[in-house]
Amino acid sequence: MADAAAHVDAFLDHLAVERGLSRNTREAYRRDLRRYVAFLEERGIEDLRGVREEDIAAFVAYLSASEYAPKRRYRASSVARALAAVRSFHKFLVREGSLGEDAALGVMRPRIPRNLPKPLTVEQVEGLLRAPLGQEPPAIRDRALLETLYGAGLRISELVSLDVDDVDLDGGSVRVTGKGSKERIVPLGRYAVRSIESYLRRSRPAMASGSSRGALFLNQRGGRLTRQGCTVIVRGAAKRAGIRRNVTPHVLRHSFATHLLEGGADVRVVQELLGHASVATTQIYTLVTKDHMREVYFTSHPRARRSVPKERGA
Repeated sequence: MADAAAHVDAFLDHLAVERGLSRNTREAYRRDLRRYVAFLEERGIEDLRGVREEDIAAFVAYLSASEYAPKRRYRASSVARALAAVRSFHKFLVREGSLGEDAALGVMRPRIPRNLPKPLTVEQVEGLLRAPLGQEPPAIRDRALLETLYGAGLRISELVSLDVDDVDLDGGSVRVTGKGSKERIVPLGRYAVRSIESYLRRSRPAMASGSSRGALFLNQRGGRLTRQGCTVIVRGAAKRAGIRRNVTPHVLRHSFATHLLEGGADVRVVQELLGHASVATTQIYTLVTKDHMREVYFTSHPRARRSVPKERGA
């Protein structure tokens, strides 16, 4: 379907220019829509005007039953994301006049099981932050990176895209470019400020090269640190801290939000700090803190412990 490829390109341009979506998000849309167009071609559909609601529902069912690797099926969240891409695509085509009706409108979204974030404890975070040892430039950088991730609750993409000029050490804040190219100012605690200050004075100059430009966090070749490089640093620190679970940069973001709410922060303030477009996204962390409160209550209160002794004479 040559026309479909052209329509997909026009849609992706729309996402970039009019909606300002990031390159990573646009690439996710591209992958999902390529899969969708290939599925339609296999069903013998050669024109998008011939797509019906049952074709899109069949695509959703096909993804739900497919494996992207041996014994690895698509998660419900991945299927829902693909359907969201198809819906947005069809809505765009209707609005542009390329389609007369929206065949995706009535397709049911797959139910996604709610997986609560699994934050680290405060003690685990403290151990992880202490894990990079020594005064070599990479160790100083790693301490600054970890303090910034946890101290500001950044997404990994936000962290690796930081420039030196984005950090205001005197004001104790960092300027972050989040999803949709939206900027926000996030406070930095004194530990993060101190670590970044040390990194800029003692480590970054030693690591810098002609390719460094304005990048804040550098790899050992002097270029901008990548997402993969950041993940390796976090996992290595977690291993050295004795944390026996998979710890990613996003786990530190979860921990940042959960610890703020447990400390009494207002959910709307946390929403702003995280850069969430909707408070509903942030509210999932309140469920984590409620679970924590219940656990503390049932293990600590003498009249609430789960094992109740038998009454005398029973």
